[in-house]
Amino acid sequence: MTKGILSLAALGLAAVPASLTAQAGPTADDPLGIPADISLMREANPNVRTATAIVNGQVITGTDVDQRLALVVSASRNQLSEEELQRLRMQVLRNLIDETLQIQAATAQEITVTRAEVDQRYNSLAAQNFGQDPAAMDQYLLSVGSSPASLKRQIEGELAWQNLLQRNISPFVRVSQEEVNELLKRLESSRGTDEYRLGEIFLSATPENRNSVIQGAQQIVEQLRQGASFVAYARQFSEASTAAVGGDLGFVRLAQLPAELATVAAEMQPGQLVGPIEIPGGFSILYLIDKRQVLMADPRDAVLSLKQISISFEPGVTQEVAEAQVERFATGVEAMRGCGDADASAAALGAIVVSNDQIRARSLPEQLQNIVLNLQIGQTTPPFGSIEEGVRVLMLCGRDDPEVAGGPSFDQLMDQLEEERINKRAQRYLRDLRNDAYIEYN
Repeated sequence: MTKGILSLAALGLAAVPASLTAQAGPTADDPLGIPADISLMREANPNVRTATAIVNGQVITGTDVDQRLALVVSASRNQLSEEELQRLRMQVLRNLIDETLQIQAATAQEITVTRAEVDQRYNSLAAQNFGQDPAAMDQYLLSVGSSPASLKRQIEGELAWQNLLQRNISPFVRVSQEEVNELLKRLESSRGTDEYRLGEIFLSATPENRNSVIQGAQQIVEQLRQGASFVAYARQFSEASTAAVGGDLGFVRLAQLPAELATVAAEMQPGQLVGPIEIPGGFSILYLIDKRQVLMADPRDAVLSLKQISISFEPGVTQEVAEAQVERFATGVEAMRGCGDADASAAALGAIVVSNDQIRARSLPEQLQNIVLNLQIGQTTPPFGSIEEGVRVLMLCGRDDPEVAGGPSFDQLMDQLEEERINKRAQRYLRDLRNDAYIEYN
């Protein structure tokens, strides 16, 4: 909400430029009828305003912004410049405004979130990250400049919005049996094709704020590429309903994605980050978590029986001596006659053997997965490691291949289609709340 309109005299302008008085009418390419040649009456710099706001009478303080920003900064592994911090600060403010609107909308309809519900979710997060110790999470949040109250406020917003959607949108979303059966048929016909487990951060945009949203998205991408947590950034910034689960879309096929995202995802490899990608309504940042084939068994789900054979080095050992030890170790491993001979031969080499017969291939480092899956029983990987950590090999002693995947059930597909439609309506709902809000920036 603006506080007033400056006169032309106050701006030192004698008359309105002709380019503003002779506006063309709206067209398909320019629905607002804005001339191509405009004269700005003052420099546009939205970042100079103080990052606080009053939303329908409710104040968002500088402390609120600072503490929520600290959560984002703590997820970044790199030092942020002042310019980067300012951009993040404005994004955090926008998120806090949306969160406030969501809580207000729920309260107006007498949808309340109890302290017990918030504490339960908070304790669940503590269990995941701090070994069932909420006090340890309290201390961590305070140490990074945030607070338990700030995180609990975010949890309250997530729960209030979920409850509001469950009352106002979910009951009115319908997916027919015919739609699900048709999807099942298409799924079966696509057996063997790729499907992708994607993480997404969605940022809504309008023609008016498009440039600022792009800048914010690019800043998020840069931080993620420098090692920031995708899950943490998705929780703080994504406007999709998947924000509460760190942006995880689960496994999807290309046909289930918007065309702009499908084109990009088809070229991605696991661990790759791409974005921002412009789609209807805003921009998306994609992270490919995993990739597999539709209705096919994933070899990485094989349960392996492995022997790890390793040697270590004395402190201060020279490179020359260490290389000689590694060469002797590698030669000795090559001479082993299968798993039955491994323990005795390893003892002769001064090596240690550790056995495990319940390791899933996917739990191994990615570099080792394909190597191990291509081994025959009794064969070993090439030596790997370092002087500091020791050098080791893995010997394959057994393998139980996974059964052919059965694919998603009828109910799972129905839930997925409903969730997609709820998410689209939720975005429109939030956009309407923004349009109707009275927001004053201080």
